Order: sequence, then C-alpha cells, then structure tokens
Amino acid sequence: MRIAHQFTTSVATRFKPSSTSSTPTSSPHSPVRTEEGATFPVATVRGRCLLKYQLRPRREWQSDALLTCNPDEFIAEALEMPNFQESVQEYRKAAQDVPAAAERKSQYPEIIFLGTGSAIPMKIRNVSSTLLNISSDKSLLLDCGEGTFGQLCRHYGDDVDRVLSALAAVFVSHLHADHHTGLLNILLQRERALASLGKPFHPLLVVAPSQLKPWLQQYHNQCQPLLHHLCLIPAKCLQKGTEVSSPEVERLIRLLLETCDLKEFQTCLVRHCKHAFGCALVHTSGWKLVYSGDTMPCEALVQMGKDATLLIHEATLEDGLEEEAKEKTHSTTSQAIGVGMRMNARFIMLNHFSQRYAKIPLFSPDFNEKVGIAFDHMKVCFGDFPTVPKLTAPLKALFAGDIEEMKERREKRELRLVRAALLSRERAGEPEHSGPQEKGRHAEEPQSPPGKKLRAK
Repeated sequence: MRIAHQFTTSVATRFKPSSTSSTPTSSPHSPVRTEEGATFPVATVRGRCLLKYQLRPRREWQSDALLTCNPDEFIAEALEMPNFQESVQEYRKAAQDVPAAAERKSQYPEIIFLGTGSAIPMKIRNVSSTLLNISSDKSLLLDCGEGTFGQLCRHYGDDVDRVLSALAAVFVSHLHADHHTGLLNILLQRERALASLGKPFHPLLVVAPSQLKPWLQQYHNQCQPLLHHLCLIPAKCLQKGTEVSSPEVERLIRLLLETCDLKEFQTCLVRHCKHAFGCALVHTSGWKLVYSGDTMPCEALVQMGKDATLLIHEATLEDGLEEEAKEKTHSTTSQAIGVGMRMNARFIMLNHFSQRYAKIPLFSPDFNEKVGIAFDHMKVCFGDFPTVPKLTAPLKALFAGDIEEMKERREKRELRLVRAALLSRERAGEPEHSGPQEKGRHAEEPQSPPGKKLRAK
C-alpha cells in the first residue's frame, strides 16, 4: 500500500525538538576537521537551523530548539489516535478488494506533488509545483513556485540531477510569485546537472504568458546570463483556434509535442488575474491530464478538459467562503469538484490549499470516489485512482483534532456574520424578524479579473 505508507510517514511527518540542550565546541587550542575534510586552526561548529549561541551568563551553544524528524515517533503517536488503526485496516481491506487493472502495473505517467499550498511556503505545504513524469526519461513541471528545486532535492536526494536532466518543459500558469519564482533556480541547476552527468546542454522549453519575458530579461541584464537556458513558447499561442504567425514559435511547439510524446498541448484563459492560463495535455497513448492553475470555476477549462483522465484543480478555500473565493478569484472545494464533474473527468486531485488548511482541508459533502487530496511529496499514478479516495477515513481520524478546530473556527465566523447582519438591519431600522435579502448571482464573471492578487490568509 504505497500511498498509505507515504501519507503516514512523509506527508504528515511532524517535527520534534531535539532532546539535547547544548552543543559543545571543539577545543580552541587544537585544529578542527570538518565533514568535508578541511582543517581550521580555530574552533568550528557547523550551523544548523535554530541553533543558538548564548553569551551570558555562560557562553555555550544551545540546540534545544533544533528540529529533528523522527518518523517512528510520529507513527507511534498516530497509532494511539482514536479510530486510526481501525480506519487503516479498513483501507487496506478495501484496497485489496479493488479489481486489478492493467494500468495499475504501469508506473507512468507518474504525478508527484512538490507544492500544494498557496501564497507563501510553509513547513507542511510548499507553494505550487507538480512534476509530471511522462516516462523514465521525460518529465514536465506544472508551475514552478519558489523552493521547487529544494522540494526536488528532498524527494529525490542524490538522484535529483537525473531528474533535472530529464526535464523537458515547464508550464507557468500565471505571473504570481508562488507559481513562477522557482524557475530561475531550476534553469541554473539544470545546467549544472547536465554538466555533472556529461550530457549535452539544450535550452528548456517554457510555456508561459509572454509577460514572463521582461522579468527574465531583467534578471539576465542585472544578475547573470540566463536567457540561453530556455526557449519561451507564449501560452496564448497554444489556445484552440489561434493562428501562429512566427515560424520559430511553430518550430518550438512541434519540438514540445515531439519531446514530450504529446498529441496535443492546449491552453485556455482562466478566471484569475490577467494572463492566467490552464492547460490540457493529451498523450500519444490516449491519456489526458488537465491542470487548472489558479482560477474560479471556469467554463473554458471545462470545455477544454472534456473527458480528462485526471484533473488537477485548485481548491484554495473551504465551502461557505464562496464570496471570499470570488473576491480572491479562487475556488472552494465543492466548486473545484463541480468543475471536474461537469468536465466528466475520470478523477480529480485537489491542491493549492490556503495555508490556513496546512495539514488537511475541510472535507465538503461533495467528496466522492472520484476525488483525492494532494499533499507535498505525494506520488500518484492512474492505477491509484480507486484507492486514493479510500484514504479519506484514515485522514479524518489522523487529523481529527485539526478538523474539529477548523469547524469551530467556521462556526465562530458564521456567528460573527449573523451578528453583523442583525446589527446592520437594526441600524437601518429594519425589524429583526425580516429575512436576509437574497444576493444576486452573476451569470458571467469577467474573463480577466483585476491583476492584483489578494492572498488567502
């Protein structure tokens, strides 16, 4: 049960403070040899995150705040939680009862979620990035938020250079920092990886809004040469019905399809900021993957993604926050699921959760056997679709305390809204028993909402 093992060890790993309270330094009178083998004539201590040095009353290193990861400790704690072991046993039994399918034996395509949070990186969820391994030697990144290279290092370890050398293309959905600022380091590290493996360098294909070019040009002019690392394909040129007038762009599109074994790479404008795109990839073997980027429910995405094998859709906010989602041009969980159902997607993976749901999002009544929740470093193949939804019960048991806390916050928020509405009616001179006025719904939202992104806190 690969997925169950991942979610109990990697996905939900907790960090514990180190038990040691101080770190002794080496004697200042003798040379010190570091891990790399260099020798220094003075005392040397390797810096670590949250390591402290106290000057008074006594000079000493203090490591009581250091973070250590102990999976065994976490598993032991999880097993003590009410109903968790029972729900895991039920999951295992249900997973065994799933009839074997031919694609369950196939490793590819393989989807690895490197970042499933929104706005800013946090301890549990990094910002947007999803690695699509098309085959053993071809891969593609869907968005590339800050810290994407670090996530690749954590996931692959010493094998990260092989992964970077297999990277054929990157899709950048829009120009918000949590979706594109990791691209710079990916480009630089990819060149290093190709050189270390003795492979010839070739530019990376980047599908993105054309507005990415000035940002790259500025970095190229003021920091270091970079433009030779990539060939930019404007995302608007991959929209259905668009005539491409540039022979060079036509050549790059053909190269993109050929390199990634794709029959089609299509984009569409989505309802987020200006120049925000979703994409649909159709493989030569027949499978179809759709990626929403950031968006409110979008009919253009539904039409482009008809009969998708997999939809990866943002679900930034919980149900009940539809007005806030509209204001911030994002989707709630039920809205995201609704897009997938209208699309007739075979399976829906939800990601891009507000960091207020860092550990687990609130489950909506629309969750069903076609819906899964993404976590950082979660790995999913098409053959895993029948078993992913069966993890819902163990997840609810594992994070029961967090879910209860979020429900309490929701109830308090709803109570504040009721009180505010009553106070508003009193000030307007309305009787308290009058019912709330029904808010009109907009049949169609503007295609390109204001460009300024309002973060979900």
